[in-house]
Amino acid sequence: MHEGTPILVSIGVILLVLFVMGYVGGKVKIPGVILYIFLGLGIGTFISENELLYTASEIGIVLLFFLLGLEFPLKKLKKMAIKVWKPGLLDVVLNFGISAVICLFFGLDLLTSFIIGGVLYATSSSISAKLLESTKRLANAESEYILAILIFEDIVAPIIVAVLIGLASDSGITGMDFMILLGKILLLTVVAMVIGRFGFTRLEKFFERLVGSDIFIMLTVGIALSYAGLALLLGLSEVLGAFLAGIMLAESKRSEAIEQVTLPVRDLLLPIFFMHFGTTIDLGEGVPYVGLLLTLVGWALLGKIFVGILGGRWYGLTKRVALRAGFSLTPRGEFSVVIATIATGAAKVFSSVFILTSAILGILIFILAPKLTNLFYEKKRVKKNIKLKVPG
Repeated sequence: MHEGTPILVSIGVILLVLFVMGYVGGKVKIPGVILYIFLGLGIGTFISENELLYTASEIGIVLLFFLLGLEFPLKKLKKMAIKVWKPGLLDVVLNFGISAVICLFFGLDLLTSFIIGGVLYATSSSISAKLLESTKRLANAESEYILAILIFEDIVAPIIVAVLIGLASDSGITGMDFMILLGKILLLTVVAMVIGRFGFTRLEKFFERLVGSDIFIMLTVGIALSYAGLALLLGLSEVLGAFLAGIMLAESKRSEAIEQVTLPVRDLLLPIFFMHFGTTIDLGEGVPYVGLLLTLVGWALLGKIFVGILGGRWYGLTKRVALRAGFSLTPRGEFSVVIATIATGAAKVFSSVFILTSAILGILIFILAPKLTNLFYEKKRVKKNIKLKVPG
């Protein structure tokens, strides 16, 4: 904004523009995250190094992961891990591991390869959940498996972010440094679980008295920001700290009330995170690594389809339903953006272009998933009928 413009006018205009983008996105069935990034790309030259926007975007992403963690009490985490660990690990190997190997094959360094592998890893929870609802497929057989994979990714992705940030902060990391990094993650996780199990489980009545009061939001958001800040002090990701804070508070058995007061703040600030990310992208020198981009876009689609087919069969789905699930796991979104913020220079531009490309293609393939599945199985049925008609 112009140097002499009052800050209130700047903030008001930004929020109104974000409203327009979100409204248009809702009308044309395009998730807001894509439009917000495009908006940031468009206004990046007018907004540079704005501390207020950066802080607002940080709070928005912290509250996103805090609310995600709130969905996972310790008992639920245990049940989910037992049921979906095999397809979940397959997802990690195919979409994080092999993606990183492809980057190494194209000549990228190890850290950049891991960052781009992280960008390719997670399916967008927000985009996929909204698409399941808008296409009226929540009652379909594959929806439980899709949601289970999304939950597994929600748990693993913050850990990947924490590790990548730790690696990026020290270019000369040794084996011992890596062990110390994993030790910090383990310590932060164990402390959160102990506080949740032996602390917040005993504060149920205390939380019950606070529900509905005007100070309740100060407690919930304060805990989320404090534990996220503690993660930063340890050289880890605020995303992991926020997620663990949500798990802690989930043990208070007041998740619904906490979500009710925290959700409006997240919804106000989270679009600013995606817009701010868009302002940091510089396409002035064009798209780097075009050959790698085309390769990874293709693998991004195939990798998720394989997770649907193989993992879905392990989960107990029929071949047809598993294929439909695979076509529905392709959109990337918020986790990819969070990991892309770790990248710099050409890797950041590359990650940004990939996210926008795969999100748009993923949405299209998700919508067409039933038709694509039917087309595939119709061909198989036709071939089978032809064989039966051939005289022996």
